Amino acid sequence: MRRRTSAVAALAVAVPLLTASAPVASAAAPPCDTRPFQAALKALGGVGASGVGVTVQSPRCGVLTGGVGLADRKTGRKVVGNEHSRIASNTKTWVATVVLQLVGEGKLGLDDTVDRHLPGLIRTGTYDGRTITLRQLLQHTSGLPDYLEAPFWRDETAHRWDHIEPLQTIEQALTLPPPEDKPFSYSNTNYNLAGMIVAKVTGRSIATEIEQRIVKPLGLRNTSWPGDRTTLPEPELRGYVKRSGKELDWTEWNTSGADASGALVSTGADVTAFWSALMGGKLLAPAQLAEMKRTVPDPTVRGARYGLGVERYEQAPGLVTWGHSGFMETGHKIRNTVTDDGQRAVTLLIGSEEFKEAKVDSILRTLIRDLR
Repeated sequence: MRRRTSAVAALAVAVPLLTASAPVASAAAPPCDTRPFQAALKALGGVGASGVGVTVQSPRCGVLTGGVGLADRKTGRKVVGNEHSRIASNTKTWVATVVLQLVGEGKLGLDDTVDRHLPGLIRTGTYDGRTITLRQLLQHTSGLPDYLEAPFWRDETAHRWDHIEPLQTIEQALTLPPPEDKPFSYSNTNYNLAGMIVAKVTGRSIATEIEQRIVKPLGLRNTSWPGDRTTLPEPELRGYVKRSGKELDWTEWNTSGADASGALVSTGADVTAFWSALMGGKLLAPAQLAEMKRTVPDPTVRGARYGLGVERYEQAPGLVTWGHSGFMETGHKIRNTVTDDGQRAVTLLIGSEEFKEAKVDSILRTLIRDLR
């Protein structure tokens, strides 16, 4: 899920924690330097979000977690970096990873059409599943509109507690005109369709496939598929939005409609572990990882390119990073970036819809550049 935003309140800096996964320093090895991490925490104190959880990974320091601001404004609980949050469209990368694993196993092909696996589902005067491929779904070049543009979603809270099947979101999208942006047009519809194809081919839901293929093998204990659960596991990063001048806590929400386009709940440490494993070649064979990294221009974000469920950025000359931003109606946002080899990674979980996004992106770029 994607949402556009602007700015809100000030943050207090929490003390960062060094996790048990930090490497043991030897006499010959360069020591861990936490100054880039500390500088990032201090800078994040001025971005205007309610709270930000920060997780970094690097060869010298291992995993560091910390936070700024409040995880819960009502109780005054501070962010320390272990909070659960909705990771929204970052989910797409997990889904793309499952699809590419199935490609590697010969159960799917990137040139397979939607109609091959879901015959007759996409067949209107405007859209034809016989000409839309799995690659196009994963890369947002299918030409399908985003179901979130349908009238059904105009009242932000009308369906807050409703269970919504992914098929319902596909049907909503098919009533809409084609997107104006071509050939790349970001559409959550694409990933809900991809999730349905995974279910058809495997006989198991995309949630189960993510659990069996990614969560369990990597030992991610704090990543979950919420289904109809409206609350977050504790400790949670609460989500805030601003409407008519009032700040509202919108943490509780039934996000079933997001499905494969953005339903996952996770922590900074789990997201970081996933992305490091992915780019480190632990989840995909070289051929499938290379396909994931084949990109097209993303005209919605300056300098960005989009692969199969991944956003590519050139942070500095010679420094290519990958990640996937995510925005949720609950107010939760995520920013993350990982180097091409998976050795350095940064994950930011943000509890506000509004903050100084350009400043956050600048902090992220500086931190991934300076981590060692």
